[in-house]
Amino acid sequence: MSTTQSTVDFLTDHMRSAGNIRSKKMFGEYALYCNEKVVALVCDDQLYVKPTDAGRTMIDDPDEAPPYPGAKPYFLIGEEKWHDRDWLSALIRKTADALPASKQKKR
Repeated sequence: MSTTQSTVDFLTDHMRSAGNIRSKKMFGEYALYCNEKVVALVCDDQLYVKPTDAGRTMIDDPDEAPPYPGAKPYFLIGEEKWHDRDWLSALIRKTADALPASKQKKR
């Protein structure tokens, strides 16, 4: 099962105050960017946030699962948290701040 566009639209709308949010479709699933850093994946209509110490502190005891077979575990964010715009935006902002700047591709 792949992710629906409506799920991605809902999530990106609810995390708008975190910064410049955009999504990119990849292999039927989506990568979510905050300020040009990949901060999360949406796979099978589930939200997976990149694990960081800042995110772990905010979530306290996160559920962890790989977003696809063979992937490293990410923080799996349950749908009940998706509706809390402030909390979700704060998590995404803290995750983006904790990640290194993206590397520019050589041309």
